[in-house]
Amino acid sequence: MQVIVSLAKVPSNGSITPPNILFVFSDDHAWQSIGAYGGRLKEVAHTPHIDKLASEGMLFRKCFVTNALCGPSRAAVLTGKYGHRNGVTWNRNTNFDGSQQTFPKMMRQNGYQTAIIGKWHLASVPTGFDYFDVMKGQGRYYNPFLQRGNAEGLQDTRTVVGYNSDIVGDLTIEWLKNGRDKSKPFMLMSQFKATHHGFCPGPDEYNLYDDIHIPEPDNLFDDFSFRGTAIREQTLTLYKNLSYSILVGDPGELGKLNPGQRKAWDAYRLKFSRPFQAMNLSWNDQNRELSRFKYQSLLKNFLASGAGIDKNVGRIRAFLQENNLADNTVVIYMADHGFFLGEHGFFDKRFMYEEALRTAFIVHWPGKVEEGVVNDRDIVSNIDIASTFLEMAGIEIPQEIQGRSMVPVLKGKTPDDWRKSFLYTYHELANHNVQPHFGVTDGRNKLIYYPKYNEWEFFDLKKDPQEMISQYFIPENKTVITKLKKELVRLRNQYHCPPIITLRNINKKANWEYEKRIMPLGVK
Repeated sequence: MQVIVSLAKVPSNGSITPPNILFVFSDDHAWQSIGAYGGRLKEVAHTPHIDKLASEGMLFRKCFVTNALCGPSRAAVLTGKYGHRNGVTWNRNTNFDGSQQTFPKMMRQNGYQTAIIGKWHLASVPTGFDYFDVMKGQGRYYNPFLQRGNAEGLQDTRTVVGYNSDIVGDLTIEWLKNGRDKSKPFMLMSQFKATHHGFCPGPDEYNLYDDIHIPEPDNLFDDFSFRGTAIREQTLTLYKNLSYSILVGDPGELGKLNPGQRKAWDAYRLKFSRPFQAMNLSWNDQNRELSRFKYQSLLKNFLASGAGIDKNVGRIRAFLQENNLADNTVVIYMADHGFFLGEHGFFDKRFMYEEALRTAFIVHWPGKVEEGVVNDRDIVSNIDIASTFLEMAGIEIPQEIQGRSMVPVLKGKTPDDWRKSFLYTYHELANHNVQPHFGVTDGRNKLIYYPKYNEWEFFDLKKDPQEMISQYFIPENKTVITKLKKELVRLRNQYHCPPIITLRNINKKANWEYEKRIMPLGVK
């Protein structure tokens, strides 16, 4: 489809002052681990700077992702499209097609200077950016390998010594200070690796959770009764499937440490290895005391690595304030998707349950967004980012974009035809044996379908907010379930979903791939 953009470039005569846009993007940073979102972790979440951002802007409680995986979420942000349209439906073996239209390309074409720093995780070389300085692959928590370039392509590579989140903060501030063209508005994507798998905090956060007990979720020992086959066959429970190296040893994403870093890291890890050794248990023992130790260890590492993000959010915002950039810069904080922090006994994402489906999303737009607003009504999504940024910049939105601009929502004028339901699609059977599935939610009622098993789950979040009992077979729910099935068909048609879904297994021991027709199921 022909891309439609406005002919008017950003004026240089000062008649219009388009806003700068700073998009701060984190990985796996669960919404329930951010103080401003409340909940059981509110008192232990060390996120004062993100909380302050929320108090000065709008916090969304119903920001849903199209697919709770890193690569697909990032591609959705860049293109404003679902994965089946932008080509990224799973994490592995997928290079993002950089030739397709993205919002950074359009902003650059219309007078903005565009840059991305930090985690990329889309395999291909970034396009549409005047400057990029991104990690190779997943990146490493310490001494990451960075690839640097511009709109012409990759220029050089290097290893940067230090802790990942601090490096992203340093590089972001350096670009704002010395790298940008100060005659142009900027769109900067500052993207943190934390709090991704590995959950490695930085030295400044090593002592943050000493002698602190992390509250447990009520369903830490969920036995998965009253739900379908898929949740019983997953392998992402922290008490069975979380490895020793993640919590006590060296995670694979730790990075190669220099002698000073090694000494400090080993001393930090003693806080977890000594209590474990004192239990005199095998790591794989099914013991509730050991499971609780694993939970405490996971949460302390996760929350400490999240605190490292928060510290750097504070540093970046302080630079904006000190350099007279704050008043005309939109600052967004967002995670690529949600994450289970012990709920259902889980430690990952993928499932269409609330902890993974919902993501942190906070917008501060000085003079445009009312301060301290908690939006718990409007359903927004990562596919809406592209359209929103284009409208903020005064650029016409291409028809091919599937998301909508949130600008009216941000200004408190939600359109009458704003979405009342949302489509989720998960394609990958790889890590943790989570079966491909898709579903629909209206914010209260949720219907999930697992093609392999031809099984449905239905939840009423008002009655069952922890999604403990599927109510699919309860007769009184038939009317709402039928409505949701019809809505599922409507949304799949609206978003041009293919009439078949390809299920993939990339486990080396069980390499299979097959297709299953799904459209008729929506009307049964």
